[in-house]
This record gives sequence, structure tokens and C-alpha cells, in this order.
Amino acid sequence: MVDSADKLAYFQAITGLDDPDLCTEILAAHGWDLELAISAFTTSNSASTNIQYNNNDDHNIAGSSGQPNLVSWEGVDQSELTQREPEAVSDVAAPPGLAWKLITLPFSVISGSLGLISGAIGIGMWVAGGVLSHSLGLFGLGPARNGDASSSPLVPLSAAASEAADFVARFERDFGMIHPNFVCEGFMDALQRSRQEFKLLFVYLHSPDHPDTPLFCERSLCSGVVVSFINENFVSWGGSIRASEGFKMSNSLKASRFPFCAVVMAAANQRIALLQQLEGPQSPEQLLTVLQRVAEESAPVLVSARLDAEERRNNMRLREEQDAAYRTALEADQARERQRKEEQERLEREAAEAERKRKEEEEARERAAREAAEKEAALARRRQEKAMSLGDEPEKAPNVTQVLVRFPTGERKERRFYSTATIQSLYDYVDSLDCLNAEGYRLVSNFPRVVYGPEKHSMSLKEAGLHPQASLFVEVDS
Repeated sequence: MVDSADKLAYFQAITGLDDPDLCTEILAAHGWDLELAISAFTTSNSASTNIQYNNNDDHNIAGSSGQPNLVSWEGVDQSELTQREPEAVSDVAAPPGLAWKLITLPFSVISGSLGLISGAIGIGMWVAGGVLSHSLGLFGLGPARNGDASSSPLVPLSAAASEAADFVARFERDFGMIHPNFVCEGFMDALQRSRQEFKLLFVYLHSPDHPDTPLFCERSLCSGVVVSFINENFVSWGGSIRASEGFKMSNSLKASRFPFCAVVMAAANQRIALLQQLEGPQSPEQLLTVLQRVAEESAPVLVSARLDAEERRNNMRLREEQDAAYRTALEADQARERQRKEEQERLEREAAEAERKRKEEEEARERAAREAAEKEAALARRRQEKAMSLGDEPEKAPNVTQVLVRFPTGERKERRFYSTATIQSLYDYVDSLDCLNAEGYRLVSNFPRVVYGPEKHSMSLKEAGLHPQASLFVEVDS
């Protein structure tokens, strides 16, 4: 519900009267009933205009040019939020309206022609004006423009939705279930919905106490043909002027007579554009004719906006697909590069391992060759030392023993020793020869078998029973 101060401000805004005392007297004389007071004032001051409103629906909304009261963005100062009333047939201009701000953002309700929309703003105005790109959060949460501290929300979003739902419930209770599909959300949400659906917004401001309201709602607004056309071509929003948002919307749209209907759309710079308004009772045929004309004349703009949005979505989808394909190709390239690097690293590791093994084997061969050479040199030195330790071979004599040594290879070696020489001398003789590669061996006689081991190395040949001659075998230790 609204208080007396709001009613007074509303009455001044509609009538253009600046004297608050006079306005107060007029309202008081009509029991503070806004509709009756405004109706009485407008009847006495604009009788000829009212007659034409009642007789012809085009005169309800037509200016002197005969064009619908539509929106033009051309030549609008962004810092001004003004509305021009439709010009009367008598060419007498109505007083200028006031600036209103809904939610947290200001709106300008501008009069003009639909032709100017198409010609001045072109196809992209709906989009380029930032209407489609702005989110709902900007409407409800953004700071006041230009630091205007006077900008304040109509009502919180939840309260606006609650008012809309209450209006729909009351409307259905009074007029039945056949009616335009009024959205149960605030005006800004409804405007956002119409923008997203690329439709115009049909606005109905309900005056429950006005005498023309019941008949208009029952016969015109709830007519099956009208309802079907509105639901198919518009997003519908309704509000009671007894509620906060409905009252302030009536101020913003400067509703002077009821029943009041309007067709609006989102405009540039966060403004609404008034495409059509109908004030006073309308027959179903009149209402449908006006709405059909508005829908037809607005179709190019809406279709262009829809095509632009579809093109942007297609371009965005194409970019996303291209980005996805690029990411896929990039991931595949990166996977191949990783695989190539891993293969290269594996080959390098294998090559390094093979090189390490080759070097180790080469070093082992060199070490083995060096050890073998050293061993051979040691054996050669040993053989030489052993040969030198034996001295010269003695000539045949009674005290000389003839010794025959047979090697495992079948090779035989024979030498003379003094009978006083020790068994060790025989081992030294074998060691001095290049006939045996084994280090551990024994000298053995067969008949009888005697092993001349280390315990007998100090015995002389004569003491060992090998004089004057002996035949010995070399047995290699296993």
C-alpha cells in the first residue's frame, strides 16, 4: 500500500500541478482515491483527448504523426532520464514526465517511432547497447550511476517476486485461470526474461478499485484469442498499483488512465523503451489489433537480435570446438613429444649402458691381458731363475743320475743330475721348462708308485732310490 505522500507525488507527476496544497485539496475531495481524482482532473482539462481515446485505439497511442508511441534511442542523452507523453490530436503537448529509477538502475521511458529503432539503432542496438550482455546481478546489485545517492531499489528482489506472485493469485481468484501468463517475479526479472527469450514485455498495471477494471479484465485481457496471442508473442508482467513496485511502475510509465497496458523492451544504457501504451477500456478486438501491429513492427528487431545472438553462440561454439580441437592436437603433440623424448632417453640410456659395458669389457680384457702378460713374465722369470739355479748339466759319471720326465701332454724331457742333488732340483727343472702351465703338480714314479711330495723335496736322488736313473711322471693336481 502507498501512503499519502506517494499519492500526492504521483498526482503531481500526472497532472503537472506544482501547488501541493491544491493537489492535496483535490485528492481529499475524492477521498484520496487516485483514480477518481486523476479521472476528474483529466476529464475537465482534456475532454477532447479523452473522447478520442475512447473512440479509436490508434488515438490512444498515436501522436500527431500517426505513428505508434514507440522507442527511439536516437539523440538520447545518457545522463537524462525523460519521457514524452503521446501528443494529442489537438497538437497540444503534455507536460514532461519525471525521471524514475527501478531497482538500482535508472530507466528512461522515451517516445518515438519503431521506424527509428530500425533505422537509427540498426539490428545490433538490442545487443550493442549492452542489454544482452549484462547479467541480472548488474540490475539488482550495481551501484548508483554517476554517484547518484538518491538512487535506491524499489523493493528487494524477494519482495518484488512476492508482490508479483500475490498479484497473480489475486487475479486468478477474481477473474479465473484464463489470463496472460504473468511471471511471478519482479519487473526487472521479467525484463531480463523477455530479453533472453527475444520477446517484448507486455505490462499490465492493475487498478483494483477502478470501475472499468473488472469489465476490461473479463472481456478483453482474459479473452481467449488475446491470451493466446500474448502468451505466444510476449513475456507478460502484471502488477497492482496498490503494491509498491506496481505503483512505482505506473509513475515511471506515467499511467494517467486505467486499465493501463504497455509494451516495453530493454533499451540501451540500462533503460526501458516504451513501444506502446493503451490507457482506458479497450475491446478485445482493439487490444489484439494494437498488439498484433506492435509485434509485427518489432519483429525485424527481435529477429535480428535473435540471429545476432545465434551467430554469437555459433561463433562461440565454433571457437570452443576449435579450442578443444587445438587442445586435443596440442595434447597429442605433447604426448608424441614426450614419447619421443622418452624413446630418445631410453636409447641414450641403452647406448650409455652399452658403452659402459664395452668399456668395462675392454678394461677387463686389458686387465686380463696385462695380468696374463705379467703372469707370463713372472713364469718366464721363474723359469729363468730355476734354470740358473740348476747350473750346468753334468757329464755322464758314476755319481750322475739320468732322469726322464714325462708330461701329461706326452712330451718327454731328459737331463742328468748329480746323485747328491735333491728332489727339489727335479721340481726346479720341471719349472724351468715351458711344458707345463699348471702351478700345482707332483712327480710320481710308477713301478713302484712313489709320490715325491713336499716331504721328500730335501732328499737326494740317491737317497730317494732314483740313482743311477729314473723315470718320473708329472701329475697335475686336480
